[in-house]
Amino acid sequence: MSAEHDSPQSEGSPPVAKNHTVDAVVAVVMFILGAVVAFESRRLGAGWTTDGPGAGYFPFYIGMIICISALGIFYQAVFGKSRDGDTFVDREQLGRVLQVLLPAAVYVLAVVFVGLYVASAVYIALFMVILGKYSPIKSVLVGVLVNAVFFLMFEVWFKVPLFKGSLDPLRFLGY
Repeated sequence: MSAEHDSPQSEGSPPVAKNHTVDAVVAVVMFILGAVVAFESRRLGAGWTTDGPGAGYFPFYIGMIICISALGIFYQAVFGKSRDGDTFVDREQLGRVLQVLLPAAVYVLAVVFVGLYVASAVYIALFMVILGKYSPIKSVLVGVLVNAVFFLMFEVWFKVPLFKGSLDPLRFLGY
């Protein structure tokens, strides 16, 4: 391929995954999803009944279409003559994605224990400090104020309680 058709990547950053590898992995995941849909549809009744199609009739065939499509994509990705060997993601790009993905995963886990408000305040503040390079005081202030507004809006005004976490650190507020 010519340089003008290559996917953009950072200079000197080695590739982590190629397009055809990612295509093959996604095809396998899609095949598994289609197989689960087809299997569960058979369990529900994918045949024709006296009243017409069973509950799983159409989902079964959709699952089969997904499986067949996934097999075609897998074949093209692994054995195809024109498989795409360009870089899907290089090390630098993956690092930037993980800078957002890993804290988001920790945030979701934190919500379970300390609830939506506390976890969100900490998440906003840390993102502002680490990735945004804002001062810690400004970051904590914004994190707390944003979540205080959300607390007032949902808990007080709309009377819609949001998840407080298993530790419920805001129990002293009476909500």
